[in-house]
Amino acid sequence: MTKIGLISDTHGFLDPAVFKHFVDCDEIWHAGDFGDNVAEELAAFKPLRGVYGNIDGKEIRSVYPEHLRFNCEKLDVWMTHIGGYPGKYAPNVKGEIYTKPPKLFITGHSHILKVMYDKKIDCLHINPGAAGNSGWHKVKTLIRFSVSDEKIHNLEAIEIGNR
Repeated sequence: MTKIGLISDTHGFLDPAVFKHFVDCDEIWHAGDFGDNVAEELAAFKPLRGVYGNIDGKEIRSVYPEHLRFNCEKLDVWMTHIGGYPGKYAPNVKGEIYTKPPKLFITGHSHILKVMYDKKIDCLHINPGAAGNSGWHKVKTLIRFSVSDEKIHNLEAIEIGNR
């Protein structure tokens, strides 16, 4: 079993509550818009996977890709910053998501926490919302869950305070 801490849209601000909520996680996944210094702080804390977002500069883009497709405990995961959600996938993912769907599709960008199941392609979509102070969201959010045997368990949406 792998315990995951999922975060997005930090925009250069890392709330200390992130470390408290992710202390028991095995990995942290960041769905883009890191901003300055966030990737380094997270990677020093736990193993980090991530994708760059639209605000990220060439330093982040040189380390983190636009799309990341990988397996975690045999679960097919696709993470990208701007990907849309079931019924409204972004044009840059639409072709592949319908022809080769993952089992878990993770996005950021909207600053809206969403957990939705897409019955058409048998895929769970997660957007952890925004954990930083920049943007129009009112509450900073994260997601925590576990993966084992190609399944997601114990998914929790966590509010870490007002921005």
